[in-house]
Amino acid sequence: MDCFAAATAEAKMIEVVASMARGPVFLAGEVMECLITFTNPMSHLSTSASSEMLAWASAQIHCQFHASESRVALPAQGTKQDVQAESDTVLIPSRGEGGQCMLDTPPKILFCDLRLDPGESRTYSYSEVVPNDGPPSFRGQSVKYVYKLTIGCQRVNSPIKLLRVPFRVLVLHGMPEPPFPQDEEVAPSNPFLEEEEGGRRDDRPLERALDMLMITSRRCPHLFNITNTRGKVAKFCIFKTVYRLGEDIIGTFNFSEGDIPCIQYSVSLQSEEEIQQGYQRRPGQSISVMGHGRHLESCLHTASTHFSLPVPLNVTPGFSTDIMTLRWRLHFEFVTSREPMESHNVMHNQSEVTVWMGAEHVDVDTFSWDLPIKVLPTNPALTSYVSQFTGTNSINI
Repeated sequence: MDCFAAATAEAKMIEVVASMARGPVFLAGEVMECLITFTNPMSHLSTSASSEMLAWASAQIHCQFHASESRVALPAQGTKQDVQAESDTVLIPSRGEGGQCMLDTPPKILFCDLRLDPGESRTYSYSEVVPNDGPPSFRGQSVKYVYKLTIGCQRVNSPIKLLRVPFRVLVLHGMPEPPFPQDEEVAPSNPFLEEEEGGRRDDRPLERALDMLMITSRRCPHLFNITNTRGKVAKFCIFKTVYRLGEDIIGTFNFSEGDIPCIQYSVSLQSEEEIQQGYQRRPGQSISVMGHGRHLESCLHTASTHFSLPVPLNVTPGFSTDIMTLRWRLHFEFVTSREPMESHNVMHNQSEVTVWMGAEHVDVDTFSWDLPIKVLPTNPALTSYVSQFTGTNSINI
């Protein structure tokens, strides 16, 4: 009898699966679509009386904010208790999560009073414009901004269950606002192109964003003379200072015009996470610097050389909020000799093998230089391939 009751209880469940149709990465301002499927699994114990009922289901987007207590001083908000107990019927999408809910969209009802027979499934489509007024997804050393789609559903006389699907948001500043829904009704339409226009409507914000990002493909060489207190070391050329995620940063060095021998140089791609002054835990708090790639090269007796550093697809482009600012830079370090370094010339007609031995001891100077650059988003479809999120999640209720 106990075994039969346990099997019957196990059979009474509904599987909820949420899947984002185009992947887990979106630009702020474009439409996110998610298919949500409710299934009553077939069981060998299923009968006509095994139908399951759900009272309602809704979905909404929210952004959760987390801050390091050792680095960020937030205004006191008092003791805020979770007003939703386990048996209450009030939907709070951020229930049970740490941090603060700093942004959410109005909930959209998927259905009310859904009955599912054994083996039956129902799929509902949820669509919402990703808010333009929020920060991008970011996981830094002091601050985190995390976006999630939360689906809340409830059986009759049962507690609310929440299914969360995390996703990533990229923000492109200057992105035009999406048109009002009524514009589609009053705008002139061609009945022969209705299906085509309808299929392209949701892609227009993304197309406008990609057009804006095309400005980063324009090259305008920037030349810099690298010098220290003793004289000129090299001439540096970089083809542009604005890059999209996934692009390669390419620069060249010309040491033949230098007066000071350069023994070694390195170039690092770094991000700077700075807390705004009003939120710093300590006055004069240091900036958090994180490296995302490094090129190191020995260049003694080298006339010219170059480096290539890729901008990773999984990093966050530069942005600024009331609490923090994220900037990007190239950090250069040079090791130069204090004395001239004689090069070993090999004659073209020399047949014997010769070995050149480097100096055992060289007096050197070291200095560094930072070049600010801008990092912008790219096509969300590209970043989806390296995202830590799958865009799909499920729960049994």
